[in-house]
Amino acid sequence: SETDITAGVDKAVEAEPAAEAEAVEVVVVEAEPEPEPAAPVEPEPAVEPEAAKPEAPAEPAGDAVAVTVNGVDITEKDIDEKMQPQLERMAQQGSKIPPQFLEQYKQQLKGQALEGMIVEQLLDEKIKQAGIEITEEDIAAHIKKMAAQQQPPLEPEDLKALIEATGKTFEEWKEQMQFGRRLSFERLMESQWAGKISVTEEEAQQFYSANTKTFESPEQVQASHILIKPDDTDPNTDPNQAKADAKAKAEDLLKQVRGEADFAQLASENSGCPSAAQGGDLGFFGKGQMVPAFEQAAFAMEIDQVSDVVETRFGYHIIKVTGRKAASVTTFEQAKEDIIKQLELKKRGEIAQQYITSLKAEAEIVYPAGKEPPAARSIITPPAR
Repeated sequence: SETDITAGVDKAVEAEPAAEAEAVEVVVVEAEPEPEPAAPVEPEPAVEPEAAKPEAPAEPAGDAVAVTVNGVDITEKDIDEKMQPQLERMAQQGSKIPPQFLEQYKQQLKGQALEGMIVEQLLDEKIKQAGIEITEEDIAAHIKKMAAQQQPPLEPEDLKALIEATGKTFEEWKEQMQFGRRLSFERLMESQWAGKISVTEEEAQQFYSANTKTFESPEQVQASHILIKPDDTDPNTDPNQAKADAKAKAEDLLKQVRGEADFAQLASENSGCPSAAQGGDLGFFGKGQMVPAFEQAAFAMEIDQVSDVVETRFGYHIIKVTGRKAASVTTFEQAKEDIIKQLELKKRGEIAQQYITSLKAEAEIVYPAGKEPPAARSIITPPAR
């Protein structure tokens, strides 16, 4: 596949109680695989310099052309800027790649970023030719729809609060998501998708029969929590004292909860988790999704029961169980609508892939001599609807 144009809406609540999760509808043009070593690269054969030719002045590395697409230059600087957010996320998340593979991994990212920018340029040309324009009202409507698709559903204001709880402004998030490009691409593709994405009930039944394990649901609980993190912002703070202070604060909040204080309000005002924007609600989760101490406490409680202070690597939690679901199997009739939507999205992706492949085949894509990259490994998924 050519490139990752859009990805669906991720769940707004974190998979672990204190992960810095975002309500992320990711829009990227480069695929973002897990770090893995690339195959060793054979050195290219040396090229003898041509005689009697004066050397041209050295071109600044950032201004060097990486590829020309239908007459438009994409520079090395453009590619570096495209890669930078991912490299920063890796650093923030503490990704540790063995040094012997780090440079190869960066080269993989660079190839994917380059491939993505080529596709962006081709799509932007077609969008401009089609006269497609996306307004702020279009973007606001899309964000409202996106918020409503979260579990539990959110209002746009709640989604904004959840994003800002991660330390990012709403405007920064909107810019990162590239909603204008996403919606423009959807409109461009409407004519390609027309009449080609319908899914029959028979196709849905075949999918269900081939994936029965997918429709088995394990036991789940729904819980809210208040997370108190040790304050380590001051490098001179004694870590043991910071932990003791955090535990003391959690124990004080627990007394308030057991004294009939409103749990959701305390979570909103005190929790160090992005779920504070939802009163601490983490939604439903199964075993294996939370850190062990949190999971053990949550699954041992009844509905409306509140835990003692629970310590995990994230800090100190007060947990309240608000719902339970027994293990079950979703029937075909119950799953049919979602299966049809899933298969429609798959068809959208396949058609989008074919369209992008055709654009590349028709385009004039010129690399400087000696800079032709290996094929970038990437994925394309259909826009979230």
